[in-house]
Amino acid sequence: MHDVLYVTSEMYPFSKTGGLGDVMGALPPAIHAKGAKTAVITPFYGRMNLDGHKLRLVYSDLHVGYPWPDTTAEIYQTDYDGISVYFVSRGEFFDRRHYYNTHYGDYFDNCERFIFFCKAVLKWARMLPSPPAVVHSHDWQSALVPPYLYFERQTDSFWKNTKTVTTIHNLAFQGRFSERLFHESHLPAEAWTMHGAEFYGDLNMLKASIAYSDAVTTVSPSYAKEILGPEFGCGLEGFLNTQSHKLHGILNGADYSIWDPCNDKFLPCCYSAEDTRGKLECKRSMLRDFYMSDQLEDKPVLGFIGRLRGQKGIDLLIDILPRLMKKDVGVIVLGEGDLGYEARLLEFMEEYPGQFCVQVGYTEDLAHGIQAGSDIFLMPSRYEPCGLTQIYALRFGTPPVATAVGGLRDTITPYPASDATGFTFEKPDSDLFYEAVMQAVQAWHDREEWQKMVKRAMRKEFTWDRSAGEYIKLYRELGARL
Repeated sequence: MHDVLYVTSEMYPFSKTGGLGDVMGALPPAIHAKGAKTAVITPFYGRMNLDGHKLRLVYSDLHVGYPWPDTTAEIYQTDYDGISVYFVSRGEFFDRRHYYNTHYGDYFDNCERFIFFCKAVLKWARMLPSPPAVVHSHDWQSALVPPYLYFERQTDSFWKNTKTVTTIHNLAFQGRFSERLFHESHLPAEAWTMHGAEFYGDLNMLKASIAYSDAVTTVSPSYAKEILGPEFGCGLEGFLNTQSHKLHGILNGADYSIWDPCNDKFLPCCYSAEDTRGKLECKRSMLRDFYMSDQLEDKPVLGFIGRLRGQKGIDLLIDILPRLMKKDVGVIVLGEGDLGYEARLLEFMEEYPGQFCVQVGYTEDLAHGIQAGSDIFLMPSRYEPCGLTQIYALRFGTPPVATAVGGLRDTITPYPASDATGFTFEKPDSDLFYEAVMQAVQAWHDREEWQKMVKRAMRKEFTWDRSAGEYIKLYRELGARL
């Protein structure tokens, strides 16, 4: 029935907190377009976008048996871009305002919520007429699916030919919880080992998935190498080196049906690499939307979109903002996260009215507007497994200034190369970041050369068709019959 079953905690357009949602909205349809019958299963959240999608109940009272013996789930289904999307419903776990956490921290029962989700996925999949050829889990929230399937495979011939893949979107989030929750998870005692789910006396859900999957992927080639060392390994580098034989780096793609100024429903004016004149009208519109000074129309405007957390380097931007404000540029920030960062940025907006603006939160229309209206895009990330916003920025003709890490290194050709598409600096340091931004600002003033860079950036292709081809190749190398 399904060749490839994707298991994920979020999927655009239904649910999204960041890149994972975007990836899962684009990769499964791309795999399906290559001839593999594809499905996705994800939680049924209380706060979910269902506009234009009709749900139908396909299974009620599915016995899950966790965290209590009589616990059940309901399974709903809808169609999206040619594939079936299934939703695991259990109100007390998923009918909440946020997916994983509030400003005060993670939900106290996140481990139970997503153990329940993983067990429900396999209980439902076991009801299918035939097993999937591949079950592909993403990040820690779906990470126990491969271990459960690994041990089920030993006693249930239904799973004997099913291969498992785990994708690490961000190694910093591993799903680490107390030993007690392992013993309640129904994983066998033999999984409680330094080679399995145990990590310094705790349950580590992502580590378990790496241990028991047939293959592990990261979302860029550079990140696959970086996580083998202590700087980016997040404590798992030693274990990952023992598993490096099954580690693959496959670069994410961009969904150009959504993120392309040629056909963007959120923009006041479309434009392309062949005719970039509409970008100026997008800049004017953005300046009006954010109540910025009209004088910035003829000056460089810098955009930042991302979580307001240390990983994204928002503190580096905060450090250099006073210097930037003296350089006759504009800066616009869109995002939410650490309350301290939010408060400091709001203070800056009062100090520099018309020159700096922050919008706390995230909406698709504002994100598209900033990508199109900004001249330069800022990504001072401390680490970046892949990054999608810099790929979007390239397509929107907004050369990025980024740290040379992970997927940023794999997607940006740094100035002053003749084929440059952006600017990079070697490590997350405020002074290095400021120097790179000033280099970009200086380059912007050479209008003729800048336009050449803009057009080179817009012509770069990071398609999901390419990424899907690499995933199909990996599935087949594992022996999956697709």
